[in-house]
Amino acid sequence: MFLQLSCQDTKKHEISEATPTTDSIKTEKNNTISEKETPKKEKEKKSDWEPLTTETAPDFLKKYGKENPETRVKLETNLGDIVIKLYEDTPLHRANFIFLVKEGYFDLTTFHRIAKDFIIQAGSNDGKEVGLKRNKIGRHYLLPAEISASRTHKIGTVSGAKEYKDNPGHQTAPYEFFIFVGEPISGKHLNDSYTIFGEVIEGLDVALEISELETDRGEWPIQLIYIKASVLD
Repeated sequence: MFLQLSCQDTKKHEISEATPTTDSIKTEKNNTISEKETPKKEKEKKSDWEPLTTETAPDFLKKYGKENPETRVKLETNLGDIVIKLYEDTPLHRANFIFLVKEGYFDLTTFHRIAKDFIIQAGSNDGKEVGLKRNKIGRHYLLPAEISASRTHKIGTVSGAKEYKDNPGHQTAPYEFFIFVGEPISGKHLNDSYTIFGEVIEGLDVALEISELETDRGEWPIQLIYIKASVLD
């Protein structure tokens, strides 16, 4: 269900889907759910926007960001709460995250990948409802990179996942994010490729506890860690 994303654009790090390693960040495949499969209630529900695309998302998010200036989000999990501070100098990523939280996208998604001493990744699960939500919001849109040379991956930073192939502009996949839980040296190769758009300001101990959970060979946690997200201010 997930594509393998390498953290470096070299053949050495182009790892296949079947062999995940801690040198990669991965995101869900774009398996489109057809209109026929969409429940009637979902089809009848009207949105205030057309499904976002890579072309329309920046203008939409600029406007949305002005109308929704919040910068703090709480992630409730079955192991405790994590509070994230979103950076104002990554305005599109901040607005996108607030938008997804307010639309209820993250609710009942999980921390679906745990790479010990590296990252914990969230924003998806293997249920059909995630696909339905993505269809409604805009399944195929990407965010322009907002990478700062002065900002580096360190314990507690929050970054967007992305495709590593055919992505020279390092555009971010909008729905999945990861919290870095390793030493700065282990994230050095991420710094010029992934947008860091926030940091954990409360509940870092919860993030670290999640990072210690047992996983299968594909880095999926044996214990499901569900999320309920809410905007604080």
